[in-house]
Amino acid sequence: QVQLVESGGGLVQAGGSLRLSCAASGRISTFNSVGWHRQAPGKQRELVAGITAGGSINYADSVKGRFTISVDNAKNTLYLQMNSLKPEDTAVYYCNAHTWNEYWGQGTQVTVSS
Repeated sequence: QVQLVESGGGLVQAGGSLRLSCAASGRISTFNSVGWHRQAPGKQRELVAGITAGGSINYADSVKGRFTISVDNAKNTLYLQMNSLKPEDTAVYYCNAHTWNEYWGQGTQVTVSS
């Protein structure tokens, strides 16, 4: 059983930055993949960024060049650095991990004001 706890969300003005963190209860280096998803009101949950065990990274087109995903294996923590935030980035952001099963965090709210 893996537990994921997100933190770092909040209210920020357009153009600002936030860094989300996701602390995992297991050895994150052994996971098949980890990533960040988001869900805006009235919309489906979508992948924002992901990292595979092999080190491949992918981003949603809407965040390329603005968001950076990274992992600190020593701290078993996943990060999402979000720069140049836009109002359309407003959503609940969820940490996700795949081992033999799929795990989700509880989510953290990010609100970007115009």
